[in-house]
Amino acid sequence: MKLEGNQSKLPIHRFENKTWLLIIGIIFIASTLRSPLTSVGPIIGPIRDSLEISNVLAGFLTTIPLLAFAFISPFVPKLSKRFGMELTLFVALCLLTVGIVIRSAGSILFLVVGTFLIGVAIAFGNVLLPALLKFSFPLHIGVMTGIYSVAMNISATTASGISAPIVVNTDFGWQGALGVWAALSMLAVILWLPQLKNKRSVQPKLDKTSAEKPNFLWRSPLAWAVTFFMGLQSLLFYCTSAWLPEMLVSDGMTVEKAGWMLSLLQVAQLPMTFIIPILAGRMKDQRMLVIGTSALYLIGYGGVYAGDLSFIPLWMISIGIAGGASFGLAMMFFTLRTETHTEAAELSGMAQSSGYMLAATGPVLFGLLHDVTTSWKIPMLILLVGSLLFFICGIKAGRDEKVTPLN
Repeated sequence: MKLEGNQSKLPIHRFENKTWLLIIGIIFIASTLRSPLTSVGPIIGPIRDSLEISNVLAGFLTTIPLLAFAFISPFVPKLSKRFGMELTLFVALCLLTVGIVIRSAGSILFLVVGTFLIGVAIAFGNVLLPALLKFSFPLHIGVMTGIYSVAMNISATTASGISAPIVVNTDFGWQGALGVWAALSMLAVILWLPQLKNKRSVQPKLDKTSAEKPNFLWRSPLAWAVTFFMGLQSLLFYCTSAWLPEMLVSDGMTVEKAGWMLSLLQVAQLPMTFIIPILAGRMKDQRMLVIGTSALYLIGYGGVYAGDLSFIPLWMISIGIAGGASFGLAMMFFTLRTETHTEAAELSGMAQSSGYMLAATGPVLFGLLHDVTTSWKIPMLILLVGSLLFFICGIKAGRDEKVTPLN
């Protein structure tokens, strides 16, 4: 692809002002991709009580965005090709703002509809940002992926931390705790406006071979390895976020301390979301990173399974480091295993569609197994087996290969 090859030879400092505007825009888009979701969990009780909804519907609020990711992601690359990545992301940010406002309107219908719109909007950012980084920063993919991942995780951690205080200490209620994130998405809209004039820059003409190649992704074992790697790390994350505090409480820990343990896990993720993409970008083969990450998952979940509260902080740090590393690797595989930004978008769409469908089953199956067995031991096997499957898929995804119909 001639245009992209030329782009990779252009020194970024020649376009310093434009580049910094783009980086700032990417950071703010990334900050909107998780905060509207993680703000819900800590205040699910007040939402449920205020609207008098069932626990099933309350729990389903965390699943709706995952289903939206799964169903919308395959269509994102096609819309991006037609309208350009910049315009597509701009419209998605606007839709995200609308969804946040609707969700905060204070009725069951608005809550469900707004949550679905938020999931649709975030699906666009999930798919397109890795491709945009590959196109705009071909020589700095690892650093930029790290910056984008850190921005996303900092905002996610902040959202989960301040939602409950807003409900408890202010008069805004749960509506205000959810609606406040519209200000962040609106700011992202404003900061992204300068990029709209670059619409044509991400639509280079492809030759016939390049245009057809993404169609083979669904028949590529390597693409499926990346897809399952993405899905399994998401499944582990959402199962842990949804059920870990409850497991710790059942083992004798106080509710407050269990909450702090989840916070410790999230904090442990942050440095790895920045470091791992940089390391992965400098390595041709990422299998050693996969091995280390898988070992940390097994150590952490094995410790929790044993039920000894004495070393719980250590297990949380181990799981957190693994979670940050696995997310960083998943994002990097979209770009490292493809030749062009178009293929990166296609692989990202495939992996996030099927991957989030897999992830959506995790928390539900986890809770179902607990209801049936009245124990946490059997559900915990999901996390241990998931870690082993994560390792197997990661060994394939981490090899120095590019996606083709034959691999």
